[in-house]
Amino acid sequence: MTVQPFDFAGMQTPTNQTDYLYLALMVRIETYLQKATAGGGFAALMPDEGDELARLSIAAEAYEDSLPLMPIKVPQSIPEMIQFKMYERKASQRDMAALLEIPETRLSEVLRGKRSINLALAKKLRTKLNIDAGFILDHA
Repeated sequence: MTVQPFDFAGMQTPTNQTDYLYLALMVRIETYLQKATAGGGFAALMPDEGDELARLSIAAEAYEDSLPLMPIKVPQSIPEMIQFKMYERKASQRDMAALLEIPETRLSEVLRGKRSINLALAKKLRTKLNIDAGFILDHA
């Protein structure tokens, strides 16, 4: 049986050691899959090869699950961060105002950029939403 080389066309060039290890893992998986395909199924693999294929597949899946599916936009302002926290909590503007113990109109003004935050709101953003104090200071 001749094993075809793994086709890297269309794949991103590895940029770090983890990417190289992942590609090496995929080459080994592909080798076993080609052997199984040529032999008519996974029964064509030796028991130790089947076990290794299972281990490699689990490792590849764990690595793939650790990668973000799409770039996550990092909030660049207090209003964006509050909206991000609202999204995370699946909270409405009304729910967020209640959590922060401020009037809905005030939260609306902050979200639209019509009002800046004061010290009391900054403290609530830190304690109730776990927004980093450095972020609050940098963007207030």
